[in-house]
Amino acid sequence: MTAIRGLRKPEHQLRRELVQFARLCYERGLLVGFDGNLSARIDDDLILCTRASCHKGLLTDEDLLIVTLGGKKVRGNGTPTSELSMHLACYKARPDVQAVIHAHPPMCIAFTVAGLSMAQCVLPEVVLTMGVIPTLPYETTGTTSLADLVGAAAENHDAVLLDHHGAVALGDSLLSAFCKLETMEHTALILKSARDLGGVIDLPPAESAHLRKLGLSRYGGPPAAQARVGEPFADLPAACQVCPTPPKAR
Repeated sequence: MTAIRGLRKPEHQLRRELVQFARLCYERGLLVGFDGNLSARIDDDLILCTRASCHKGLLTDEDLLIVTLGGKKVRGNGTPTSELSMHLACYKARPDVQAVIHAHPPMCIAFTVAGLSMAQCVLPEVVLTMGVIPTLPYETTGTTSLADLVGAAAENHDAVLLDHHGAVALGDSLLSAFCKLETMEHTALILKSARDLGGVIDLPPAESAHLRKLGLSRYGGPPAAQARVGEPFADLPAACQVCPTPPKAR
C-alpha cells in the first residue's frame, strides 16, 4: 500500500504543530504530568515523536526526536517515548496515517475501569467519522504485546480505548488525530450524563447504517472499513444492528 504523500508537511511545520497539540492535550485535561505521547510522519521512514519523561503542557522543540520506522533514533536529545513501538505499529499497519496521539482522557478511562463499552451507535457525529470506539483488552504499557494489539486494531479503527490505560487516535494530520481524541472524551461525558439521567438509547439500526455509509463516503476512514462500504452495515458491530430500547414516557 502506498502512503498518502499529498498530506505530508515539512519538518519545521510538524514540529510547531506537535508542540501546539501536545499543549492543547494538557490544557484540555486529556493528559497530565508526563503522561501521553504524540508523533507525526515526516516521510516513509522517518517519524517525529515526543521524548520520554517530558511534560506535554511545557513541551518545547527540544523535547522532540526523529526516529526511523524501525525504531532507531536519528536525531534529538534523550530517549523516545516508552510507547514508541505502539506508534510505529500504527504507522506500519496504516501507511495512510500521518499522526498518532496517545493520551489519558479521564472519562474515557473511567468507562474502561467500570467495564463499560463505548462501542455503540449513539451520537451521529461519532458514527459518521469513527464508526464505533472499541476498548482493547488490557496489556502492560510500553510492551510489544500492547503495540501489536493496537497495530492490529488500527487496521480497522481510527480511535480505540486501552483498558485501564488511555486512548489512541490516528489521523491524516495532528489536527485530525486531536479532534478524534476530543470527540472520544466528549462522547464519554455525554454517555456518562445519559446513564445518570436514566439510560443510553442507541440510534435506530437503519439510521446507524445510513450514517456510517455516508461518513465513509464523505470523510473516509480505515481502508478496511472503506472496503466494506457496500455491506449493509459496513464496519459497524452487531451492537449497532439491533433495535434500541424504546424511550421512556416523559
